[in-house]
Amino acid sequence: MTSPFLTTRKAAIPSGLLTLAQAAQTPRVAIAHAGASLPMLAAYEATNAGIMHPVFTGDRDAIRAEADQLGWEISGYEIIEAVGEAEAGRTAALTCGEGRADVLMKGHLHTDVFMKSALSRDNGLRTGARLVHVFHISHPNGGKPILVSDAAVNVAPDMDTRKAAITYCVDLLHKLGIKQPKVAMLSATESVLPAVPSSGEARELRDWAREEIPNAYFSGPLALDLILSPESAVTKGMQNDPVAGDADAVIVPEIVSGNTLFKAMVYLSGGCAAGVVMGAKVPILLTSRADPAAARIASVALAAVLQDNA
Repeated sequence: MTSPFLTTRKAAIPSGLLTLAQAAQTPRVAIAHAGASLPMLAAYEATNAGIMHPVFTGDRDAIRAEADQLGWEISGYEIIEAVGEAEAGRTAALTCGEGRADVLMKGHLHTDVFMKSALSRDNGLRTGARLVHVFHISHPNGGKPILVSDAAVNVAPDMDTRKAAITYCVDLLHKLGIKQPKVAMLSATESVLPAVPSSGEARELRDWAREEIPNAYFSGPLALDLILSPESAVTKGMQNDPVAGDADAVIVPEIVSGNTLFKAMVYLSGGCAAGVVMGAKVPILLTSRADPAAARIASVALAAVLQDNA
């Protein structure tokens, strides 16, 4: 029996994000191990939407066969022959590292193989900055989206990694047109409690961000109700806090809370989660077999906005 908590709403590509991406310079997207149905479908739809110029890596015959299944003529796009997952991952990453592509996208290969290629210093994508994953999550009915970081890459991010996440989120929100973004540090309480270590860390991060990052508001610790609900902010006497009840981004303390939050928004409300890894030379897209088509296209759109403002 299907859980009554699960929504039947389908994720929808956020129109505002798509419009920004279509106005940006179309990125060359290197797709690692592209010769499978899901990555080819994502490339096909994103190319038709005008937000991607694909660069395929992998088995040439498999790539052409998948394109034929879609009725897609790809003779005008580059195909770089690579045998197996590891070689395709290295080839796609090196293509970006050498400046021949602007975005790196995971195709039909295991995430650990893909990220090993992205992280290899031989491929030229490392910048010395910390890599952080950011989700841009929007509701199918529209309204203001929210960023969540980090729900997919850093398992137990230290304070420096979370500071990088705050910086990336503010930068991304500025590029999305939000002049004074509001960033919340997630915990289970709005008070600093010794029994809840994340609460003290959230306060420390808030104080650091207020001192170091201009043109943004920061608050923390905040529990989820105070991040999302204006009513909770009033009830708890925090209506004068600039972030409470109106956050644009959430910085989570570790991967379990972040992963749970993003999946709750997707599976319980039909949110569209566009994800990108920031901190490398180019945006990195960690698409998943479970991602709906809308999330894949939205992820490409997010990367297009990022690389256009790089």
